[in-house]
Amino acid sequence: MTLITSISGIRGTIGGTVGKGLTPDDVVMFTAAYANWILSSMQTKKVVIGRDARISGEMVAALVSNTLLAMGIDVVDLGLSTTPTVEIAVVEEKAGGGIIITASHNPKQWNALKLLNHKGEFISNEVGKDILKVAENKDYEYSSIEALGKYIQKTDYIQKHIDKILSLSLVDVDVIKAADFSIVIDCVNSTGGISLPPLLKALGVNKVHELHCSPDGKFPHNPEPLPENLSLLASEVKIQKADLGIVVDPDVDRLAFVKDDGEFFGEEYTLVAVADYVLQNTKGSCVSNLSSSLALKDVAEKHDCPYFASAVGEVNVVRKMKEEKAVIGGEGNGGVIYPELHYGRDALVGIALFLTYLAKTGKSASHLRGQYPNYYISKNKIELTENKNLDSILNEIQLKYKNYPLTLIDGVKIEFDKDWVHLRKSNTEPIIRIYSESKSQTASENLAKKLIADIKELYQ
Repeated sequence: MTLITSISGIRGTIGGTVGKGLTPDDVVMFTAAYANWILSSMQTKKVVIGRDARISGEMVAALVSNTLLAMGIDVVDLGLSTTPTVEIAVVEEKAGGGIIITASHNPKQWNALKLLNHKGEFISNEVGKDILKVAENKDYEYSSIEALGKYIQKTDYIQKHIDKILSLSLVDVDVIKAADFSIVIDCVNSTGGISLPPLLKALGVNKVHELHCSPDGKFPHNPEPLPENLSLLASEVKIQKADLGIVVDPDVDRLAFVKDDGEFFGEEYTLVAVADYVLQNTKGSCVSNLSSSLALKDVAEKHDCPYFASAVGEVNVVRKMKEEKAVIGGEGNGGVIYPELHYGRDALVGIALFLTYLAKTGKSASHLRGQYPNYYISKNKIELTENKNLDSILNEIQLKYKNYPLTLIDGVKIEFDKDWVHLRKSNTEPIIRIYSESKSQTASENLAKKLIADIKELYQ
């Protein structure tokens, strides 16, 4: 059993003993600590909640909802929803914050609490630390009978979310409808099943072949939208002679495509293609994290727009986007952030922007992907013993490569002309993650192997 407490939220496997799995006691404790922060910092005692379709979701949502009520906070419950929909609803409801009950791409035995502020954005590192401290000390107090919160359900927010997407100036329903796309979707039996079909219908896509669209939480495969998990989608695109395959993760904040030839567009290139379209029409800067592909920087330079890199993590990307007034940004895992709608990864707006661009080009998805340079990312990690000082290891690597361009805002990123390697420590385990990129898969893998060997030579 596993329980991981971090500044970005609480996640764990369902069951087990308190503090070692995501038990009801843990859900109540961390929800109460979050509620304590809402009460101490916000004028509005209202929180929006929503959940993905995983099997434990209804149980965890009931615990979260009733704990908030017991703390004197009004609850707006969206029920089955998506992460970006909850983020939008927080602002629309003028709430003090939000809790999304989802373990994102993790398997079915996992669940989690994602914590939002009043802007519908993930809480800051500082706030997260304060909440964890309150939870650890159980430094919160439940309300008296006269001050209990009120509960209301609202089930129309996915449609409101879709309506907002349709109103965006860069989303063109007429051009999408005229393209007469045939699309296969895989919604992994979660809330993509209740959001993608109505979105595509509203966008004028009438040929939609649905895979795994029943929101019962029975994931038919590993729910992370990676090629190794999506063989059926790729096969179905070819069988149906479809123009595109679309897959999302269980809470619909990550987006990936399968091309018309049944090959994968590449999760890194979801943001690249959307940014290409946005920057053609709206000049401004763009942002991704340090572990995302240089292909985004190449696209920005093509449009004479500045590119900036942030530390890994959505909250860090959003902060950098605001600092640089970015018009588009996100993460290389298929996370598109379009601030004209809201500051959060949003697969639904990513779909609308991508389909508009694809329709306007008049090209196939394969042809569109062929316009972008090929980069290859190798993702690795090295596990160390508990007594190893990860910061010391990263400092040693920094010294070893001091003559190369370095970025130190999040671990150590070393640049070798058009190749790079990024090393960063895990916040919860004795692990150093090593991401490398090159225009050759072999070169990318060899670069990662070289850094792994460096670490082993120093400390093992």
